[in-house]
Amino acid sequence: MRAAVDEQHHHAHAPAARPEPRSLRRPSLSPREVEVLLQWLRCDSKNTVAADLYLSVGTVNTHLARIRAKYNQVGRSAPTKAALVARAVQDELISLDEL
Repeated sequence: MRAAVDEQHHHAHAPAARPEPRSLRRPSLSPREVEVLLQWLRCDSKNTVAADLYLSVGTVNTHLARIRAKYNQVGRSAPTKAALVARAVQDELISLDEL
């Protein structure tokens, strides 16, 4: 009986599968965040993105801030537009040909 309890206790505390390395982790972006990000990467202006997607510039800025925060949470900071381009290419959200 003791052996069965020890066996159950052992399995209950067995280590979980290794998490994905932080450098490979992707943030969980919403479809709208992806849409805003890709539109902004293709444009020169947040005003253009806002007009094209029927959003206010403030909403575009909010989406971009949340996208950056999500990348920070997985250890892949993207403080600049160039860094966001790199992350989008790495995560296969966009190809260089689409830019």
